[in-house]
Amino acid sequence: MSLTPQQLEFLMPDATQLESDEPEMESTLHYVQLALLVSCLEWLWRDRNDYFIGANLTIYFSRQQLKNRDFRGPDFFLVAQTEKRPRKSWVVWEENGKYPDLIIELLSDSTATVDREFKKNLYQNEFRTPEYFWFSPESLEFAGFRLLGQRYLEITSNEAGLRWSESLNLYLGILDGKLRYFTPEGELVPTPEEAAIQAQQQVETERLRAEQVQQRAEQAQQRVEQLAAQLRALGVEPEA
Repeated sequence: MSLTPQQLEFLMPDATQLESDEPEMESTLHYVQLALLVSCLEWLWRDRNDYFIGANLTIYFSRQQLKNRDFRGPDFFLVAQTEKRPRKSWVVWEENGKYPDLIIELLSDSTATVDREFKKNLYQNEFRTPEYFWFSPESLEFAGFRLLGQRYLEITSNEAGLRWSESLNLYLGILDGKLRYFTPEGELVPTPEEAAIQAQQQVETERLRAEQVQQRAEQAQQRVEQLAAQLRALGVEPEA
């Protein structure tokens, strides 16, 4: 039997005040990787306001879990078709019952078994999250799963080693030891800093191209003037 919003509010009061309760990340490699996943997607979707990205943020999804504090949130998760605004945590019953559309866990020695088994089962059976990926910044272990029917099936990689995400409409793959996003055409999604460098390089390329065009125009003008001088030396007026 489903509960009404009023009944849920009675059972789980002050839900909007629930704060995230996540531990520190395991290493600087994990911090850098998480920041990379967030910044690249934020940059790519900078004109959109219909999604939420959770980074090391607790997901509260049941009364029992809230009481026992027996589960901590994913390292990275995406919720589509929702309002983009700051949140202290993701409270499912305050978000119209929405669970993440995509989750990425960053494996470490202390969490790998939990991520591969317990959390995978939780996301598959309780959350019904359409896509689940994990990646180890240390060993570079990378796997992805898509919910088909009642179970996760592994997402196979293409010839370039990229795995397709329907939730992102992007590929995920490893480049220089980091998990990165790639466009449907296989092009790297840049960080804001990389995008700024690319824009600067493009400006410089255009400037050099303009200078080359100007130089060719000046050379052509000089050639015309030389030919005109040669004609005059022969007693022929160029205008004639």
